[in-house]
Amino acid sequence: MASRSVKLPDIGEGVAEAELVEWHVKVGDAVREDQVVAAVMTDKATVEIPSPADGTVTALGAEAGQVLPVGAELFRLEIGGGVGAAPEPGIAASEEVKTAESAAEGADASDLNPAADGLEPKTAATATPEPPKPERPPPRASAPRPGSRTASPGPPRPPGEKPIASPAVRRRALEAGVDLRQVRGSGPAGRVTHDDLDAFLRGAAAAPASTGRTANTAVEEVKVIGLRRRIAQKMADAKRRAAHFSYVEEVDVSALEELRNAFNTRFGETRPKLTLIPFLVQALVRAAADLPQLNARYDDEAEVIHRYGGVHVGIATQTPSGLMVPVLRHAEARDLWDCAAEVRRLADSAQKGLAARDELTGSTITITSLGALGGIVTTPVLNRPEVAILGVNKQVMRPVWRDGAFVPRLTMNLSSSFDHRVVDGYDAALFIQAIKSLLETPAMLFMEP
Repeated sequence: MASRSVKLPDIGEGVAEAELVEWHVKVGDAVREDQVVAAVMTDKATVEIPSPADGTVTALGAEAGQVLPVGAELFRLEIGGGVGAAPEPGIAASEEVKTAESAAEGADASDLNPAADGLEPKTAATATPEPPKPERPPPRASAPRPGSRTASPGPPRPPGEKPIASPAVRRRALEAGVDLRQVRGSGPAGRVTHDDLDAFLRGAAAAPASTGRTANTAVEEVKVIGLRRRIAQKMADAKRRAAHFSYVEEVDVSALEELRNAFNTRFGETRPKLTLIPFLVQALVRAAADLPQLNARYDDEAEVIHRYGGVHVGIATQTPSGLMVPVLRHAEARDLWDCAAEVRRLADSAQKGLAARDELTGSTITITSLGALGGIVTTPVLNRPEVAILGVNKQVMRPVWRDGAFVPRLTMNLSSSFDHRVVDGYDAALFIQAIKSLLETPAMLFMEP
């Protein structure tokens, strides 16, 4: 039998390291050639690492969440070995392998599995049982000493009886919001002292009011790894390096929703279903043609702004693993239904974890929407190095003053953020106002510019 070291391969595109996201095997597992052993992630793209040959896993080179350089040892295989080959030193072995020390400390022999762990079960020494100790008689209850603050059952005093306390104690109780009738006094004739008030306050802080419910003190520890770690790093980097400012505008989408519903009713059998996003993409393309500084990426290290002719729209998508941003490429060359079909395809791929690396990179401007959960106003975080992001809030019916009367109109807020280092407030306002005008008069989206 031969031992083989399997290293983290060169994933390509200049990637120098990758994060180990998940192990699909453990030490002692028999694997077949091309069986997926681990998953690693780089720049939001997850890559599965297969076994190069049949064999038995004898050691794992890292834990989930660790970042490994390309060429680092990922795991070891015993080629031709059976399950139970002993792990080799120098690499973290599975925690399921119990050590001889744990057995000596009292581990039951049934905890050790020689076939899986490669360890001989140890026979635990039989301990001589100690003779039972005679039980002590329960202590006799004694009456509380005068002046003691030992709690006794029942209320502090009969109903209607006024508490006795000095003005200073009464003032402290008033400031603390304490009803002195609930404080048991230990002074002469049941007088409430400062010590009594302190004891009552300590007890109130230590024990919640009795409501028949129990306090939940559980704390769950969740390690931040994989996509969640990437999201955290990118969001923190964006807030730290970009000069965010937000701009919110209300849009009347009554005519847009009438048109959208009419299109879906007429073409629902033959064309993709239209949501709000394709209309917003079309409006964004029109606005970016007049304000190209918004369809841009800022390389702040080189201090260069890259303005793009093509509009590559990132569509923020919630997935079971976290937020991903698949890219709708060349939106300027697509019509309404082509945009709808591509947005649906990208969202499905992202949610199923099948999005390719090139589908998750290269956006020049991003749209983010929480749909019906969109709230009234949001302050989106830039998808750096982009300089603009459009946030869509929920639609609500509200009275709007038109032609001398209030009429019901369907409205929605656009909450957008910009990088103030390269986008002035005036340009941001012009951009959003252009989009607002197109959405409120949707027929304009179908006219040649």
